[in-house]
Amino acid sequence: MTTAHERPPVVAGLLLAAGGGRRLGGRPKALLTHRGRPLVEHAVGVLREAGCEVVHVVLGASAAAVRERAGLAGCVLVENPEWAEGMGSSLRAGLGSLADDPHGVDAALVLLVDQPGIGAEAVARVRAAYESRSTLAAASYDGQRGHPVLFGAAHWAGVAVSAVGDRGARDYLAAHRDAITPVDCSDVAEPYDIDTEADLPHLE
Repeated sequence: MTTAHERPPVVAGLLLAAGGGRRLGGRPKALLTHRGRPLVEHAVGVLREAGCEVVHVVLGASAAAVRERAGLAGCVLVENPEWAEGMGSSLRAGLGSLADDPHGVDAALVLLVDQPGIGAEAVARVRAAYESRSTLAAASYDGQRGHPVLFGAAHWAGVAVSAVGDRGARDYLAAHRDAITPVDCSDVAEPYDIDTEADLPHLE
């Protein structure tokens, strides 16, 4: 019989998809179309393909429309009423939801909905960096830290305290840079953001 100590670690996907797309004329990024489906649905598929069986999705702007239009079956949907405050509030909401997940999540693999150039291969590489609940790992692109980022559960409380405004976990990661395991993903992903109208051609 397998005990709790012998079970495989649970590395959950945490997708931040609450933004209102202010610089896109108020179009929520989660509902932008990519490969024929809402961007949030594409990102969930990336996390699942990378091996995340547990996926929590933080919604905010137009959450009801996202629920209606995107295929998110099997995901835990977390509504962040404070989404307009910035990414920090969504990160706090997501980590709080993961802490309550009955699967006993050991680490959060954080992906942003507006980076469709980051696919399952890059996400799986960062996921594979998990060693313990103290693991801190991040994708790197030509030496620059990017997403996804893996936070072992031992880091969640500290991340939540420092996650304010639009900085997300930036301050926490800067304070713990020596503990971060960098995972080079330059050869398999492009970390561009869909922020403005000029970025829309990246979508397929």
